[in-house]
Amino acid sequence: MPTLGCVADDFTGASDAASFLAKGGMSVLLTNGVPEHEPRETEAVVIALKSRTQEKEAAVSDSLAALKWLEARGAKQFYIKYCSTFDSTPQGNIGPIADAAMEYLGTRYTVLCPGLPANGRTVSQGRLYVNGVPLDESHMKNHPLTPMWDSRIAELMRPQSRYGCMELHKDELALPDAEIYEKIKKFGEGREHFYVIPDHETDEDGERIAGLFGGLALLTGGSGILEPLAKIASKDGRYAPSHVHGTDGRAILLAGSCSKATLGQIKHFIENGGRSYKVDPVAMLEGRDNIENIWKFAAAEPDVPTLIYSSDTSDNVKEAQTFGQEAVASLLENTMAELAKRALNAGYRRIIVAGGETSGAVTRGLGFSAFHIGHSVAPGVPVMTPYGVPDVRLVLKSGNFGQEDFFERALRMTGKEE
Repeated sequence: MPTLGCVADDFTGASDAASFLAKGGMSVLLTNGVPEHEPRETEAVVIALKSRTQEKEAAVSDSLAALKWLEARGAKQFYIKYCSTFDSTPQGNIGPIADAAMEYLGTRYTVLCPGLPANGRTVSQGRLYVNGVPLDESHMKNHPLTPMWDSRIAELMRPQSRYGCMELHKDELALPDAEIYEKIKKFGEGREHFYVIPDHETDEDGERIAGLFGGLALLTGGSGILEPLAKIASKDGRYAPSHVHGTDGRAILLAGSCSKATLGQIKHFIENGGRSYKVDPVAMLEGRDNIENIWKFAAAEPDVPTLIYSSDTSDNVKEAQTFGQEAVASLLENTMAELAKRALNAGYRRIIVAGGETSGAVTRGLGFSAFHIGHSVAPGVPVMTPYGVPDVRLVLKSGNFGQEDFFERALRMTGKEE
């Protein structure tokens, strides 16, 4: 039975969280939505929802349903996982979900910890930075769904939460525990619920935060404090992922993210001789290309890993979106999901995906609902084995994650030689 239950706001965020819990020594089961089956012999369950950009009421309802399911299976501690860039709008959904979770679980306060120093997301003086750039000056200021309007986390929470926030700066984290708890007690006087925002600039800060707040029934954040939290919560901290070995079988790579990191990884793969096919949504909408052509190209050399990508520059994406943003997004997601299904049916056993929306579409298309967590290709990007399908490996990457040679690393780690 799980002792820790985590509810994540999208699938790649869930796999990110699961990878750090496993790294911290916990056995982890990742599920796509609330599971239909009872979890067996696992210390942590991570439930992936689609609550990042859902309507607020649905996001809160789905999150509470997941918490209640975990509570009914024995979980004693809960974690609300959101993106390390605090992806939300002034209306929600991080604030409303965290408010509702605190109220349901009856916890007086919890922490807001989006930081993930390993990937350049840090919190200093209460402000969130992306690779040293304030959040609202980073690429996230132009995000099409959740453009970030401030870098101070308390200001991001103000319009979307009913409760106040207390910052805990780095110099205060160095104080004795008793003094910190007294500061929190004073801030909480007269408040029904509230949030604490600790600075998180280094991995050592993450360990300090987990040490101070690891006893809370509810914590929230990115994945930066999950490894030290798992070390505290794990029975013995010695779990080693069982599905760590590579597998026989062909490989296909599917990329839909247009992030700077993914575009660089595609460039590196191609420049180093990787076989690739660029999907042109305009050509598909105009009938000059179709999924049969794309699959024919991929299947022509089945033993050579092939990268199929729709990733493009922002100018080209805007041009394609003149055909309708939703129509283009749906076309590309459905295309990648169909290619993954054809690959699996044709005997491919290694499927590597870049992009949150693309990953969600692929997992839905393949119909896998639960996963064992293996070692990580990059921080927050584990190799996963679908539950009950031991010869398949999936790698699902958030667009901004991973090194320049991410695709080559993923192929090596999922292959039999590893």
